Amino acid sequence: MKKSKSDELSDVILESGIKVRPVYGPEDIKDLKFEEEIGQPGEYPFTRGIHPLMYRKRPWTMRQYSGFGTAKETNQRFKWLLEQGQTALNVAFDLPTQLGLDSDDPFAEEEVGRVGMAIDTLKDLEEAFVDIPIDKISTSLTINPVASVMLAMYLVVAEKQGIPWENVRGTTQNDILKEYIGRGTWIFPVEPSIRLIGDMVEFCSKNIPRFNPFSVCGYHIRESGATPVQEMAYAFEIAKTYIREVLKRELNIDDFAGRIAFNFDIHGNLWEQVAKFRAGRRLWAKIIKEQFKANNPRSMTLRMIAGGGGGGLTIQQPENNIVRGAYYALISALSGTQTMALCSYDEAYTIPSKKAALISLRTMQILADEMGLRDTVDPLGGSYYIERLTNEMEKRIVECMSSVEEMGGMVKAVESGTIQKEVSHQAYIREKKIQSGEIAKIGVNKYVTEEEKADVELHPFNPDVAEEQKRRLLEIKASRKENEVRESLEGLKKAAHTKENVMPQILKAVRNYATLGEITKVFKEVFGEFKEPIGL
Repeated sequence: MKKSKSDELSDVILESGIKVRPVYGPEDIKDLKFEEEIGQPGEYPFTRGIHPLMYRKRPWTMRQYSGFGTAKETNQRFKWLLEQGQTALNVAFDLPTQLGLDSDDPFAEEEVGRVGMAIDTLKDLEEAFVDIPIDKISTSLTINPVASVMLAMYLVVAEKQGIPWENVRGTTQNDILKEYIGRGTWIFPVEPSIRLIGDMVEFCSKNIPRFNPFSVCGYHIRESGATPVQEMAYAFEIAKTYIREVLKRELNIDDFAGRIAFNFDIHGNLWEQVAKFRAGRRLWAKIIKEQFKANNPRSMTLRMIAGGGGGGLTIQQPENNIVRGAYYALISALSGTQTMALCSYDEAYTIPSKKAALISLRTMQILADEMGLRDTVDPLGGSYYIERLTNEMEKRIVECMSSVEEMGGMVKAVESGTIQKEVSHQAYIREKKIQSGEIAKIGVNKYVTEEEKADVELHPFNPDVAEEQKRRLLEIKASRKENEVRESLEGLKKAAHTKENVMPQILKAVRNYATLGEITKVFKEVFGEFKEPIGL
């Protein structure tokens, strides 16, 4: 019998290019080898999670991204979040700090304290962590080209609190390759930037055993327009690049791989996102075991933070973002993340307000304590659709990684601008599909209420912050011992010119209250600055 038009189904094609059938069954996973491809939680290949009991034993870490204005203001927000039940900190720095500029630099004009806290010297970070026991919480420092300086400051803050380095826990984002691809806060050329990451990994491996020296960020690549497949593939190729740099230093893969962290994005199709992470865990385990010959199972675990991406939020009908955020958190829990940093509903247009940050925190707490997300491990495991989709995602991620290798590897692909072009092209395609309605966005191209005007509260920029920060900086410069500052900066310059690990020299400069800008200037003189490829 001929089907009527009303019986015809439109195609469903995921962002990753996978066509979804209406029904899946046993035949879709008939070739699946359980022990080799799925296995038990906490065991290779870690498809079902990196811990045997996952959230049944301990819930995910809840870490909201926060920081604005001065260190004092940020310290107050940190304490408030911890009082509300947050279990770790995720520090936001302003753009001048991210770019290694002091607050009195002309290029910092109008940006001091605007999108994060301003840090010029050790004194600022000391104030940000007043009465916060950093040996009892894990802190993520969201900083990249000058991550080595911020880590040094954090370690000296620990010293001043009487905390041994072996008790310091946390992560520096420290993923410079994704900055060239998807964010833009680069300073130095590619090769010396990777050298700095290698120095940090080597230093942490020998001195700070509980600290993660870098977190590879597929998140920002995805937010810049990449597909879920590209997000994972590019992140893994970036991680492999850093691993190769560290292995040059006569470290064994098992000396540091267990502390490699990843930061991934969540927005879009729920099932695609869950499959993306299950496939990613399995593939990463294979890469570390087969390509890098790791022996320690911990080295093969993909440890990640994933809690939603601001790219999925809208300024139109902003309350819808509360619902989106709840589903992002659900996806994160179903995917087996270790840490959630859930985007707040107003993040599409401003620094999250207290109200928005609290709603996000309560969302995670409701999932953990009310909704049964901690009851059992990998509750979607065994689903005909999820397992088939997991296999498809892994296949496509591998293919995408192979294309990067054919370009000559991630460093060459970034230096030439090829990866940047790929991501920009994908962003263009996605935007065209949103404009045409092919990709539905509620409140933007579907169920739009024209008479509604978004009532949004913007975080006010306070110009007095910059003046206060400059005043503090002058006070520090007036009170420090300039001879010791100059000597430590000269020592850093000599180390940067050689293959010597620069971290001990950075620590000396930081202890003498050398400014972030002064230390960055030394690196600029030695390394030069990155120039974006023409035509991007």
